[in-house]
This record gives sequence, C-alpha cells and structure tokens, in this order.
Amino acid sequence: MHDDLATLLRRRKECIANHDFRDRDPAAHLDALKSVSLEISAWHQAQRGSLPPRLEHFLTNCSFDKALQFLESEGTWTGH
Repeated sequence: MHDDLATLLRRRKECIANHDFRDRDPAAHLDALKSVSLEISAWHQAQRGSLPPRLEHFLTNCSFDKALQFLESEGTWTGH
C-alpha cells in the first residue's frame, strides 16, 4: 500500500527498541528518533488528503504502531 511509510514506521520502532544504542549514546539515540519522526511527519504532510481515513487518523494522532498495523494488514485493521 504505502511501502515508504511502512519502512519509516519500522525504522522508528526499531530505533525505540534499540536499548543498547540508547544506553551507549542517549543524545544520538534521541537524534535518530527525532530524525525518523520528522521523516514520518514530512511524508504525512505530503500525502494529506490522499490517505485512507483510518490511516490519516492514526498519523494525525501519532499512533504510529497502529498506523503500521493498518499498513501491514493492507487496510483491514481498524485499531480496536
């Protein structure tokens, strides 16, 4: 569906889960998380108006795990 967004959302999830990186260099870890979050935000802004309503809702509310689940389910997951 939106492979580029799914890639960004996975990168964000992996960054959050990388506790070794966080513990080793908290500032760089935070910078990496901010960077991918900004990329997600930029992608969202560029695609506004053309997204399925549920995906729009998840992205607007920063429900990034739900957005990824929605994409991985090819739009069938509703977030309940």
